[in-house]
Amino acid sequence: MAKEKGLTPQSQDFSEWYLEVIQRAELADYGPVRGTVVVRPYGYAIWENIQGVLDRMFKETGHQNAYFPLFIPMSFLKKEAEHVEGFSPELAVVTHAGGEELEEPLAVRPTSETVIGYMWSRWIKSYRDLPQLLNQWGNVVRWELRTRPFLRTSEFLWQEGHTAHATKEEAEEEVRRMLAIYAKLAREHAAIPVIEGLKTEKEKFAGAVYTTTIEAMMRDGKALQSGTSHYLGENFARAFGIKFQDKDLEVKYVHTTSWGLSWRFLGAIIMTHGDDRGLILPPRLAPIQVVLVPIYKEESRERVLEAAFGLKKALSARGLRVHLDDRDQYTPGYKFHEWELKGVPFRVELGPKDLEGGQAVLASRLGGKEPLPLAALPEVLPERLDAFHQALYQRALDFRESRTRKVDGYEALKEAVQEGFALAFHCGDKACERLIQEETTATVRCVPFEGEEGTGACVRCGRPGAYGKRVVFAKAY
Repeated sequence: MAKEKGLTPQSQDFSEWYLEVIQRAELADYGPVRGTVVVRPYGYAIWENIQGVLDRMFKETGHQNAYFPLFIPMSFLKKEAEHVEGFSPELAVVTHAGGEELEEPLAVRPTSETVIGYMWSRWIKSYRDLPQLLNQWGNVVRWELRTRPFLRTSEFLWQEGHTAHATKEEAEEEVRRMLAIYAKLAREHAAIPVIEGLKTEKEKFAGAVYTTTIEAMMRDGKALQSGTSHYLGENFARAFGIKFQDKDLEVKYVHTTSWGLSWRFLGAIIMTHGDDRGLILPPRLAPIQVVLVPIYKEESRERVLEAAFGLKKALSARGLRVHLDDRDQYTPGYKFHEWELKGVPFRVELGPKDLEGGQAVLASRLGGKEPLPLAALPEVLPERLDAFHQALYQRALDFRESRTRKVDGYEALKEAVQEGFALAFHCGDKACERLIQEETTATVRCVPFEGEEGTGACVRCGRPGAYGKRVVFAKAY
């Protein structure tokens, strides 16, 4: 099949479509070092909107932003055995600086549990110092072997939250609270339906007691882990000596959590909503919600542009993110294609004949055009953007439901994960889980919190299911 306007169709090669749309929509480009990317202004504007939503929700729940060093002594990472084992293959290590060999190598931060644990051991002495509710916006480095923009890169942007609590109950409540914030971001802002659940022992974060996750289905049927929240128990508290004197005068270890969401979430937005024409951006995160495209010849230019500027001012006054494309060097058709590629939810076309009739043409990125009175647009568009969000969410939910199957036999599992999600019972044994991955390339994405309760035999080995419900199997990014 020939490429249409330069984009490979999703049905032909979804991976190629993804890489092309990132570059053609000017979200990012490849950096000079393998596995790195340069985020361009349009892509960064989406990330800024994600940041803005999350930062507000974090602060509403009592969290404060802080910043910790990029360089971490290797001895810190070695203090928590499971943690260092999990991250060792991905570490970037500095051995020389200032023209000399360092006494101790420094890891370029893969995550910050260790350095924050070290600082907490100095800051926390009493129950009065708890809870500690911190968040950090920054970059981390994980030397991935196979890289893909936003999904797996050697350096990426994210936020990582870290909290310390007096009790296990408080810490576990925090884990679920923060996962719920990620789910809210996905559903209410990115129009992405997600499954909240528990990771298996095999799939949990290195150093955690357990990990919770939100999992989304992409338009090729694969899963994408889009945010995680971990209960770390006393693991890092014991490794770094984070103790406090409680109200009963006993000295105890704190219970810690960590939770993070990276620019991988950008990948989720691209792959959940995009089509063969390019991006489709959820309006609540889109840098441009409405683009105005004036259509004129020289004799009508001034009159049309004056009306377009007036409309932009009226729409901006309603709090909408509006862009007026008044570039003379491009045709209206070129502009239509460009803004469709960039996923802008609505386009307003305004020409001299429209002005004579006191109207404009409203085109939706989800399809369809309609003439509307110019004066009505400032009232109508906020409602249309909300409806666009709901339609986009329902479209993604219907797609996920159409590609999710309950299965009981191993052959049925193998077949189901070629298309999407398979819901099946599993024994919980790591060895059995590894064999399934080797034989199908699918993994247990999560044990869903809202899953229907029930019992049954493991889909592969026939032993009793371990979780009291079906787990989600899928191929994943």
